Amino acid sequence: MQKNAAALECLLARGVSVFYADHHLPGEIPPHPALDALIDTDPNLCTSLLIDRRLGGRHRAWAVTGAFGDNLNVSAREAARALALSTGRLDQLQTLGVCINYNGYGADIEDLHIPPAELYRTLAGYPGPLDFIDDPGSDFSLLREGYEQDIARAAALRPEVESEAIAVYLLPEASWARRVSGVFGNRLANAAPERAHAVLTRNRLGGYLVSVRAPLNDRRGAGQLCQQFESGGGREGAAGINHLAPERVSDFVDRFRAAYPD
Repeated sequence: MQKNAAALECLLARGVSVFYADHHLPGEIPPHPALDALIDTDPNLCTSLLIDRRLGGRHRAWAVTGAFGDNLNVSAREAARALALSTGRLDQLQTLGVCINYNGYGADIEDLHIPPAELYRTLAGYPGPLDFIDDPGSDFSLLREGYEQDIARAAALRPEVESEAIAVYLLPEASWARRVSGVFGNRLANAAPERAHAVLTRNRLGGYLVSVRAPLNDRRGAGQLCQQFESGGGREGAAGINHLAPERVSDFVDRFRAAYPD
């Protein structure tokens, strides 16, 4: 909401009714009767879980999938209790959630395996996520295999900066790196939950796309850190900067260290 405040104010001024659901730092929420704002910045929540709350759990399996995609694994499993799924089926929802999230990262549509709008229309045609997973004609295997290949390349990298409290990784200017930039940060956070992680992916402008993950054991500060930079924003547990100029990298690392001291 903070990044789209001007557009929101314009719509409200024209008398347009707006339902706005989000878990990112919202800035000032306009006190307008035409605005229905479902905003909660609890670091254990995501938009999928907020919509699930509004819908009274009517599509809980999709909400669980979305929460897994946002790396809220504990919250996802708590929400899934009502579904009484086997461990194997729950793991499949986790894989799908991660893959949907993974398919949303890229400099343009050509970077991605499936255009997100097309993937959404496909998913919306299934009653639930397990129906999509079980359909041999679906794109589930395409997404999963693409994710596995890209994450393996990222996992072979070593951090450029590392301490007990933080780790900073640099990814090259390549389609696979842009695709994996967000989910790689989630993977790092899961592997070292006491540490904050930053993944800087080289972009076509010579700068970096930045993904920051706060420690899973203390989900705080990521949004405030990234908001110190132009084009930065996010939430307590995860945030990013759309473009970080190369001459600002050392400044970013210094502020990252200050936000998460040893």
